[in-house]
Amino acid sequence: MKIIFAGTPLFSASALEALINAGHEIALVLTPPDRPAGRGMKTIVSAVKSLAQSRKFSLLQPHSLGQPELHAQLGAVGADVMVVAAYGLILPPTVLNIPRLGCLNIHASLLPRWRGAAPIQRAILAGDRETGITIMQMDQGLDTGAILLQRSIAITQDDTAQTLHDKLASLGALCIVEVLAHFHEKQRSAIPQNEAAATYAAKLKKKHAEIDWRLSAEDISRAVRAFNPRPGAYSRICGVSMKIWQASVAADAHGKPGEIVATGRRGIVVACGRGTLVVEIMQKPDGKRLNAAEFLAGHALQPGDCFECPDD
Repeated sequence: MKIIFAGTPLFSASALEALINAGHEIALVLTPPDRPAGRGMKTIVSAVKSLAQSRKFSLLQPHSLGQPELHAQLGAVGADVMVVAAYGLILPPTVLNIPRLGCLNIHASLLPRWRGAAPIQRAILAGDRETGITIMQMDQGLDTGAILLQRSIAITQDDTAQTLHDKLASLGALCIVEVLAHFHEKQRSAIPQNEAAATYAAKLKKKHAEIDWRLSAEDISRAVRAFNPRPGAYSRICGVSMKIWQASVAADAHGKPGEIVATGRRGIVVACGRGTLVVEIMQKPDGKRLNAAEFLAGHALQPGDCFECPDD
């Protein structure tokens, strides 16, 4: 098939690579404009752009998809289908109707659960036992189109947003190739989404990653995994904001939420609203990630010290 591909991060690049390897013609690649990021505000090139440039594909980086002149460019390609994966820009109705067979989206959840921007993190935060990939025929709604294919995977107790992302990126690449290989069959058997079962995966901000020790230890453990690697769960203690990268749930211990009740080689044991959390890997600002023993060797945390709870 002749394809227009729209995507940005590594999740998208995995799908683009799979489409190339499957022998499809990539007629045009869309990715957002380069943007400065990080403390040095260096210009970051998206994973999709890097792959497109290495393969010498035609590449466009529009700020939006609303310009008539862009629509003319897309129409001139004569694409059979547009494949969209974590692109970051909304496709207006005009664009949805340009490819002969419409636009397909690779979404990292089992729709209609977790429509929106942060399905991987939301699934972990909610304690879901499984998630997966949905290949969807796009319409004008937010992740509301008919389902062409779904494949599920388990969410393990050790999965972080990063490990789950990597599994879903590989699965999404396989799924889009499968759909395009049997497109007309998949389209005929497409299943409308159940609106009553829909949930929304709202975009996550840094403030959401601040740990509220009044929650249960299980909730906080999931938050640590959901915000790894970005932006990193954090909490303030002794006036310093600390990142917490790994933690586990332990037997209950007496203490107010956020209070350190014990320290040792295994970790820093902190009382929660319900249950106890063992903080196993921490990082101070501008420091390295350290396991509990390494961290305690250079930081005088002791029982009775308290992590702060966020303001209500």
